[in-house]
Amino acid sequence: MLRSPEESRKRATPEREPLVRGSLVRLRRRCGKPNCHCHDGQPHLTWALSCSLKGKTKMLCLRERDLPPVRRALDRYRRAAADLEGKALRGIQILAQQIRADKRKE
Repeated sequence: MLRSPEESRKRATPEREPLVRGSLVRLRRRCGKPNCHCHDGQPHLTWALSCSLKGKTKMLCLRERDLPPVRRALDRYRRAAADLEGKALRGIQILAQQIRADKRKE
């Protein structure tokens, strides 16, 4: 049975949901309008996703409604990175065991 793209997105499993690498940061900025409260007082608070791409830090300003899905995507990335690190370490252990076993046979 074929599903529309909307149905597919609604039925997305955690494995199919996006991963996002980076950090959430809160920016404090002044807009520059002379009559705005930020001119003399408190600056505007804005959430942003900070990420390093090709050695340069990029900032993507987020809306309040973007925060929950971005937080979930960041969490999925952290879990996937930890899982991959664990698999890589197990691979090194297996390789070391194989090398030791081969040396004993020689």
